[in-house]
Parts: sequence; structure tokens; C-alpha cells
Amino acid sequence: MIVSHKYGFIFIKTAKTAGTSIEVYLSQFCGPEDIVTPIIPQVEPHRPRNHEAGGFYNHMTALELRCRLAPEIWSGYYKFCVERNPWDKTLSHYHMLRVRAGGALSLEEYFRNRHFCVNYGLYMDEAGGRMVDRVLRYENLEGELGEVLNQLGVPYAGHLPVRAKSEFRLDRRDYREVFLPEQRDEIAGIFSKEIALWGYRY
Repeated sequence: MIVSHKYGFIFIKTAKTAGTSIEVYLSQFCGPEDIVTPIIPQVEPHRPRNHEAGGFYNHMTALELRCRLAPEIWSGYYKFCVERNPWDKTLSHYHMLRVRAGGALSLEEYFRNRHFCVNYGLYMDEAGGRMVDRVLRYENLEGELGEVLNQLGVPYAGHLPVRAKSEFRLDRRDYREVFLPEQRDEIAGIFSKEIALWGYRY
């Protein structure tokens, strides 16, 4: 999560949407007074700053941030995050947890554990209202991120030089080749709000 007073933006970090890669990139341009939350484990050249006093942390919700920031900052800064096709995101999330479990986590166990990567509550309020100015699509990330950063005046060469956490997913099959019909349908139910909001399809 980043609050940049230098450039006037708030980046809400969602899960499994290249959020770490974006944070690493943006932190290089942030000013000394900006708020940049830590990444664990540390990814170079990311440098956290000014997060402890306000209790800011990595995956804070927009609601939490609105409560902790001055009203003029919340209302005046440009707020953005990233969302991703839920089937693709779920498969990526599974591979990350499998690696962290030493390779011992099967896809069936993952579904039984029901630790799904739902981001909806990070950028929407309790009434279903969007709390950010723009939700970038992971599927078109570099182009859409470029539009936002150009608007904000943040230097951007058209791509993210760091692809953090991409090493977790060695099996690059499309999610349609992996999920069973019942798994496909379970994801559709769990992510029904995101699917309805953004029009994702299997």
C-alpha cells in the first residue's frame, strides 16, 4: 500500500494482481514523506517508509485508509488498485500457497481449505460502492498502469522491470485446462460480486 504525497495518489494493494511488482516500482519514485508499507520478504529495490506511526500495513482496505487519512488527502488523491479474472487469480494463488507449503498442497486440498483470494472488500464499501477512482485490469495491466502513471506524472517506460512472485507458478497451463467443472462453479460462486461487477467470464 502506498500513499504518495509527492504525486497525490493512493495505491490500494490487492492480492495476486502484480501488487508487489507495482509497489516495488513505485517506491523508487516516492518522496521521503510518502507512506510505503513493507514487503515480506523484502524485494529490491523496494524501500518502506513512514508506515509504523499510523499503523499502515500491506493489504489495508480502502475503508481503513479513509478512516486513518486526513479527509482532504482521501478525497483529493487519485486512488487506484488492480483486479484480475477470478479463475486465473485462484490458480495463481494456489500455486503460491503450494510452493510455500513445500509442494505438499494439492488443488483438492486448496479447495477444501477455502482460503480464496477475494479482493472485493479491499476497494468496495459495505454498501457495494466503489471507493477508488480506477480499478485496473490485470489482463491489460501495463497499458492501463501507464495511463494512470502518465496522468500522475510518475516516470514509466511501459513495463514493470520487476515481476515479483512470478516464480511460484511453473505450470503455465490455462486455468480452463486445470479446473474441474465443480471447481469452476465454486469459484464462480465465491467471486460472484467481482464477476458481476467487472464482467469476467470463464
